[in-house]
Amino acid sequence: MSKSSQRSPFGWSNRGGNNVTVIEAPVARSYRRRAIIGFWVTLGVVGLLAAMVASEYMHPILGGLLGVVVGAVLGVVVFALIVAWPVLRVFWHWLLEIVLGLAVVYGWNALMQSTPLWGSLLVVALVVGVPAAISPLRRRVMAWVWCLIVRHRLRLCFAAFIATNRHGSLPLILLAKPTPAGERVWVWLRPGLSLRDLEQDGQVQKLAVACWANEVRVMRAGRKYAALMRIDITRREPLAHTIVSPLPDYVPLDIPANAPTSPGMPPVGLDLPDIPDVPVIAPADTPRQRKPRNPTTTANPTGFDPSDYA
Repeated sequence: MSKSSQRSPFGWSNRGGNNVTVIEAPVARSYRRRAIIGFWVTLGVVGLLAAMVASEYMHPILGGLLGVVVGAVLGVVVFALIVAWPVLRVFWHWLLEIVLGLAVVYGWNALMQSTPLWGSLLVVALVVGVPAAISPLRRRVMAWVWCLIVRHRLRLCFAAFIATNRHGSLPLILLAKPTPAGERVWVWLRPGLSLRDLEQDGQVQKLAVACWANEVRVMRAGRKYAALMRIDITRREPLAHTIVSPLPDYVPLDIPANAPTSPGMPPVGLDLPDIPDVPVIAPADTPRQRKPRNPTTTANPTGFDPSDYA
């Protein structure tokens, strides 16, 4: 934004000429233009429908005025939602963190009002200390924390290098869940984007660097929707670790020396010199009789030969 530009509804400017904006100027202008169009469309469509319905119950002039008022009110609501959507989108991006913060603050206040101070501190110590002390719970909690972090890291990476359209629409990050190797994130691509935008040279490596991961794989989540993508983030190799098999624990240690074995098992302690050198002669293949190709051409006991009519 230049120094001579006016103050936008989503930014602040000081007298020194330096501007700090929450929403970029091209994006704000685009949403204002779309909001004006949405206002007039809503006013025309809703106002006309409301006037037609109201004219059935009152004078047509009063019904038309009522339809204009209803259309204008709904048009203002649509205008406000479209203009404020860039800011509302930021709240949507941080919705989980906002809900968790409100839950922590409200829970702490409710706990302080219902219990004494030492009881509140004891409950907090148990809630925080038990997951921190138990390794499986700690790993589970950290896996979900990484899911929250990865969603923001992907959003920053998309805004940095994905070619967006003039409306500034970025891929919509849907859900994220932990996996044994890392995280899995579902992404919905907006119009103007495709899987090729994520598979360009160096793009996947940039995603891995932004997510502090070892490897990132991007693929389609299904055959039904081309816009639904799945991003698998690999942080660790679960198959590379040594897994202790519990099967040897089930083998008894007090096995007698003369225990019966299966007939298919070889004898224990057998050495090669103990095997007699007896040549094994394979049975010769007996020749098989060939059947005639055309049984009807065999000799007929009646003396009739079809070759006579050749």
